[in-house]
Amino acid sequence: MSTGIKHGALFATSVEVVCTVNGRPVRLLLDPRESLLDVVRERLALTGTKKGCDQGQCGACTVHLDGRRVLACLTPAVHAQDADVLTIEGLAEPDGTPHPVQQAFIDHDALQCGYCTPGQIMSAVACIAEGHAGNDDQIREYLSGNLCRCGAYPGILAAVQQAARAAAEG
Repeated sequence: MSTGIKHGALFATSVEVVCTVNGRPVRLLLDPRESLLDVVRERLALTGTKKGCDQGQCGACTVHLDGRRVLACLTPAVHAQDADVLTIEGLAEPDGTPHPVQQAFIDHDALQCGYCTPGQIMSAVACIAEGHAGNDDQIREYLSGNLCRCGAYPGILAAVQQAARAAAEG
């Protein structure tokens, strides 16, 4: 029995998305099924955002979308329409001065292999901005979606504490 609808007729083959990525305007023609992660890494060559599990379980792909952290592997890129996307590459100052959270990660050697570090940093920035860095348990809870296979958690915790104190002071 035929429905009279051709396969694929209900889906657009491409969608134009206009957004800002790390402060720069971007206009892309996308397959509506593309993830924000794949667009950031493959089309925009911003490879600091890592593809870990590609299932939303590890947090390596954490970016900010309109100031809120998201797992880029689970976020359709079309959700970035008219939005502001911030990746690890856009976090430092234009002159290269590290963001306070990046500096705190350096100060506390809060990394080993470094693969999870961009996602950890992006989550830590959001954790502090959201007001969830008041104590160790809160920090652990709000960073629990970011996994570190190397076990650099003590350094990560110390880095977030330092950056949170600095943010509170001024």
